[in-house]
Amino acid sequence: MKFSAASRRRAFTLLEMMVAIAIFAMVVATIYSTWILIVRSSQIAQETAAQAQRERVAVRTVENALMCIQSFQASMKYYSFDVENGAQPVFSFTSRLPDVFPRSGKFGDFNVRRLAFSVEPGADQENNLVLRQNPILMDMDEDEKKYPLILAHNVKDFEVECWDTNQMEWVQEWDDTNTIPPLVRVTFAMASRTASGNDGPVLSLTRVIALPSSTLPAIVQSPRHP
Repeated sequence: MKFSAASRRRAFTLLEMMVAIAIFAMVVATIYSTWILIVRSSQIAQETAAQAQRERVAVRTVENALMCIQSFQASMKYYSFDVENGAQPVFSFTSRLPDVFPRSGKFGDFNVRRLAFSVEPGADQENNLVLRQNPILMDMDEDEKKYPLILAHNVKDFEVECWDTNQMEWVQEWDDTNTIPPLVRVTFAMASRTASGNDGPVLSLTRVIALPSSTLPAIVQSPRHP
């Protein structure tokens, strides 16, 4: 049986079918690569947005605490303003905190508390920004020592600078033990964790906070005699 010339023109050769399959595979691969790129970009955007939100919450906690700061010259043992920068920074002071401040329910009516923000090693070889609290005139309990409130994971930088009105510049140490600075500049940076366990982009946030309070002089605290 012989095929006519028209029948042969209508049939596909093996080479034509292989070329068609190759083109189809390329189109599918291109669509898949584009879809993967869109998914990964969406994940990165969501992780970055979540990271930025966590960073703002951490800095806002520090800011809210500073806005309630208290200091009395006659009781600097309890109201000292301590700043330690470096590899393991610590930032500590005393505030009269509102009931909405984190962990306030744990301390009941003891709103005047000593706060200590510090960067400490956590899981997966990352540093965490943690907060410990204890009511003024009371020692910190063991639960607070062992299980502090973790404000942020994978912290890359936490620096506190104070405005020195004598030098008219920012300083990293506050040596005036009888006063608190008028301005505090907090720099905070953290990185997210990718699905592979590597560090994502590092986001940095700097905020200047004007302290609404000043140290109450000892003479004001002393009882007056006629």
